[in-house]
Amino acid sequence: MRVEFDRDTCIGMYQCVAEWDAFERNKSEGKADLADSEEREDGLFVREVPEDAAFDAKFAARVCPVDAITVYDDDGEQLVPSP
Repeated sequence: MRVEFDRDTCIGMYQCVAEWDAFERNKSEGKADLADSEEREDGLFVREVPEDAAFDAKFAARVCPVDAITVYDDDGEQLVPSP
């Protein structure tokens, strides 16, 4: 499972931070950061989701008010938000 985070879309509500500890507050920029992620050429931040964090990652994506977080299964199928 992997998560993709569109930091440009993030509006800094930090609801994801409350749901998954991989997200951190970046108060100086007013946005969240995704720890241990890599920035791709398209500007998205991507990281693998450990099995024990799958629920938290999905919930973080569900509570994001601007759908800046997307979760995919191992086959690349989008799980959250619903396509």
